[in-house]
Amino acid sequence: MQHTVRVKPSSRRGPLVEVVDGELTVHVRERAGEGAANEGVVKALAAHFGVPPRDVRIVRGHTARIKRVEVDE
Repeated sequence: MQHTVRVKPSSRRGPLVEVVDGELTVHVRERAGEGAANEGVVKALAAHFGVPPRDVRIVRGHTARIKRVEVDE
């Protein structure tokens, strides 16, 4: 299943996944450089959906704050 996700890197609230009006917002502590935040997003979403991290993939938006992710549930 694919989801649109808004990412908040370098967040003190992270790791946290919020659902507001059906939109996912992921707060991660990692900075937005060298893919660190993307790894944090994958881990946070995996915990949120109760799946292993290998079942979460970023499909689009690797360098953007709004990403399209696919979760194998």
